[in-house]
Amino acid sequence: MSVRTGEPVTETLPSRVLLAALRIGVALMWIQNAAWKVPPDFGQSGNGGLYFFTRFAVDKPVWGPYAWLVEHVVLPNFVLFGWLTLLVEASLGAFLLVGLATRLWALVGVGQSLAITLSVLNAPNEWHWSFYLMILAHLALFATAAGRHFGVDEVLRPALLSADGKGARLLARLT
Repeated sequence: MSVRTGEPVTETLPSRVLLAALRIGVALMWIQNAAWKVPPDFGQSGNGGLYFFTRFAVDKPVWGPYAWLVEHVVLPNFVLFGWLTLLVEASLGAFLLVGLATRLWALVGVGQSLAITLSVLNAPNEWHWSFYLMILAHLALFATAAGRHFGVDEVLRPALLSADGKGARLLARLT
């Protein structure tokens, strides 16, 4: 609670602006990150791009079961994996940018950040705190429901809360 106003700290204007800025900054990070995932083979033919970084999960493993999964499932189906990665990261950027279903996309961001961490944490010249901070930023977006601060979630949530039906209640929780 704010001592001066008695309102929750996340409801003060400076907090709302900063949460929106965090959400938009994280969205722009994903948009930029998606930009170098280049079809059709995502770097597989030249051992570059997404393929190069994904190989670190096997070549410099962080966790054995994840390394096995990448080696036996992801790499043999790499083009499909590349498209899924591009779709998830572009969607993360788009949905967080506009603040729609932010809690859902914050959880997706945690999952994607964990996958990246498990792939490249032991790669040369990587700063491990960048991955931890990505996870923490998404947890902050989830905990504060950042889309309710200058996002589409703020506009849609009242209608979802007043609507009947399980679907509307579920969507309200994802905002």
